[in-house]
Amino acid sequence: MKILLVSDDNNYAQSLKQKLVFLRCDDEIIISSYETALKEALLSSVVLIHQNVDIQKTLDLITELKNKSIIFISNSYEYVLQCVDCGADDFIMADAPDFEFVIRIVNNIKYNSAKFNALQDAKLLEQLKVKEGIYLYDYAKQVIENYIDENLIKNGVLLALSPSHTVKANFSPKDFISALKRSVRALDVLTFGKGLCFYVFLPESNVNDAICVYNKIKENSKLEICAGISEIFDKNFGQFEKEALNAMTEASTSKADFVIADGEKEETLDSWLDDGGKKGYKIFRQMFNKKLEKVIAPVFYRLQQTYDGKLFNTEIEQYVNDDSCVFKLSNKKNSSSLKIIYPGFSKIVISIIHEGLDSPENKEVQLKLSEITQSELISIVENYIKEFRLRCSV
Repeated sequence: MKILLVSDDNNYAQSLKQKLVFLRCDDEIIISSYETALKEALLSSVVLIHQNVDIQKTLDLITELKNKSIIFISNSYEYVLQCVDCGADDFIMADAPDFEFVIRIVNNIKYNSAKFNALQDAKLLEQLKVKEGIYLYDYAKQVIENYIDENLIKNGVLLALSPSHTVKANFSPKDFISALKRSVRALDVLTFGKGLCFYVFLPESNVNDAICVYNKIKENSKLEICAGISEIFDKNFGQFEKEALNAMTEASTSKADFVIADGEKEETLDSWLDDGGKKGYKIFRQMFNKKLEKVIAPVFYRLQQTYDGKLFNTEIEQYVNDDSCVFKLSNKKNSSSLKIIYPGFSKIVISIIHEGLDSPENKEVQLKLSEITQSELISIVENYIKEFRLRCSV
């Protein structure tokens, strides 16, 4: 193995070469000046770059050789971070003991070997089923189902993402994929979806986790994106993919950030409630908790994001807990609140109060649990916001 030592200080280079005799007998150590370093580095596996008096020369050389395995030999800690940013894999102080040089170089050789194998694997994956580092859509079903089966995953979420119509003209898939990778965990699965769409599979995650990931993706990509969210519980790939895509389409047409799929299971339970199945507080409580998670909390959050800054000098507050949910609007002159109260069993009460008014605008609405859908709740809250706007304009 050829190890290149680059230094313009010949005395130091010769003394350092003596420290490296503890390497394997077939290793060859070549000393080079900065001037001839690029040529000598062509056949070198590891490059040691000793800090130059002119630090810019060091930074430029590391940048030129950043595809090599580089150890930066530093005279001080001052420029270590800059050199690492330019492409150095490791650093060591110039006056470090002999054994530390040997250990660092051996570790770098191991790292370089692993890096080479990873690059070879990446090339093979790219030929087979990967583009820009994520799986092609033709393999999405196989990859996600295999991941679920091999890891015995029971719960998880599929996030379907697409750029909004306003940004599609200038959309860069490569940049967006980069933002996706910065936003997820190593165990999450990224694939292309149908059309100009991307899937993020989040194992052992719930809807709230998916919303957090969505916000992170939006922040990292700096784009308007719409999303559909579907839980995988007791469903096959075709079912939760369809739910996520339908929810994403609904988000796009309604200009919402995201929509959470209702899912067949919840629709069945809604029908069961409407059909007058065996009643009990515990069952209704579970149903209300599901509505909190899948409908009320996401709708409140979405509408706060939509109207924040669009209501002149108005503060929007919203919170959701087990017993009541509040969406409050207030400014210096007016204050209004919409409260969802669960008194128990099959109905909820929506109370709308505009403070200072004793008029038909203050009202209560009773809904069955099965009637609390995203579209119904959005309609009620947006009408409430319109009433507040009209009141402020008087």
